[in-house]
Order: sequence, then structure tokens, then C-alpha cells
Amino acid sequence: MAKTVLIDSGVVVAALHRRDHHHAWAKTHLERITRPCLTCEAVLSECFYLLESSAEGKDGLCALLERGILRVDFRLPDHLSEVMRMMRRYRDIPMSLADASLVKMAELYDDPVVWTTDHDFEIYRKNGRQKIPLIAPW
Repeated sequence: MAKTVLIDSGVVVAALHRRDHHHAWAKTHLERITRPCLTCEAVLSECFYLLESSAEGKDGLCALLERGILRVDFRLPDHLSEVMRMMRRYRDIPMSLADASLVKMAELYDDPVVWTTDHDFEIYRKNGRQKIPLIAPW
């Protein structure tokens, strides 16, 4: 596994929601994590929204944050113009704020890998043309 793991909302939700199609895969991998996974506030917002009807899921997300397994490591105001430019570039997909933030985060590290269940990350490129390494269930 790469040194810097950037985690997307699909993986977090899958790990915390038993009925998710990728639950077993995500939970197994998350239990093996030995270092914090980095993410952004937009991903956390998506997670809390998607887990809204699951008190157990929201509690689990809070625990992941409190234990330092998930760590926010992105300030949108510092990268706003680049993130907005990316969202416009991929508007036909469309690209969410969370996805654009993760792609920008992938540009900020030398050895990133995005942990996702979202096939759109196969299309997104960092630094304009570079494929983003992924951990994905497919």
C-alpha cells in the first residue's frame, strides 16, 4: 500500500453500513489500516449525510475520527480555484466537491493512492494527465 492513503466517502460508508454492496471488502481493509487515512471535510460531509438514517453508522464515523483513523488534511480555501477548475473540467461526469478535493490532494503528495468505490476516479487525472493510483474493489 502507498504511503499516503486518501479515503473517499464510498469506502467509509461501505465499511459502516452492513447493507452496502462493498461492506465486507471495505470493513476488512479498514480493519487492517495501521496509519491514518487522509481525507477532506467534503468527504466527511458526504459520509454523515449518507449515514443519516444509521445511528450506528454515524457513531462509527465519529469513532474513526476520534481515534485518528481518518484525518482531515485539506483546506479548501487554499486550493479553491484549482478545485473549481477541476469541477468545471469534469462537469459532464459530474465531479463532486469531495472528488475534486481528493484529486487535488493526490496532487499534493508524492506517493498517494485514492481508496474508493467510485469508478469516476478511473477517469480523473491529477496534474492534468497523470492517472491516480487506486485501491478499489474491482
